[in-house]
Amino acid sequence: MRAAVSQALGSALDIDVVGAAASAEEALELVPRLRPDVIIIDIDLPGMSGTELVRELAPRFPELWQVMLTVSRSERDLLDSVRSGARGFLSKDLSPDALVHAIRDIRAGIMPISRSDASLLILRLAAAAPHHRSIGVGTLSELTSRENEVLALLADGLTDREISVSLVISRRTVESHVRNILEKLGVENRLQAARVYRQRSGTTHPFDQARSSGRSGP
Repeated sequence: MRAAVSQALGSALDIDVVGAAASAEEALELVPRLRPDVIIIDIDLPGMSGTELVRELAPRFPELWQVMLTVSRSERDLLDSVRSGARGFLSKDLSPDALVHAIRDIRAGIMPISRSDASLLILRLAAAAPHHRSIGVGTLSELTSRENEVLALLADGLTDREISVSLVISRRTVESHVRNILEKLGVENRLQAARVYRQRSGTTHPFDQARSSGRSGP
């Protein structure tokens, strides 16, 4: 499947396939070195899952388009992927031409996702609206001191594992703090939470510094 996807995208003159990985762990090593614009991820990976990989990469590479490519029709997989920071959700049933078209659309800021999945996301967002505040209206002062520590490390690009080691707490506890942070800030995923923190605390991400100095980002 990996070879077929690489071949399909590599046949397009305006798309460069810069790398391929057999696992999430391998991808974590390649992405910082290759700095791709888009990464296509399968949910069902050996070892770390695709959704976990998205959570690891999202705060480190906020401009990276993470697109799930899967046979899964699970609503939970769709919602978990988007909440973790995925910016696309495509079926492996796509033809090679359709896959190339979906990736090209990213240049125009179009989220690569089927109409049915997009409709589902909108319905779930609308259903949750009466129970949640508007996105981004929460303040950092509403967070506990521990939640602020977790958010600061998240905004610095640390992974759940690195945060757990830094704060001497379990990964499960980190994930619990992150869920509370998203709820209190009124954001949908970790990427948005990191951006809210940087905007309101006046800090910057290394990627932001690279752009301001004229160097290209991922």
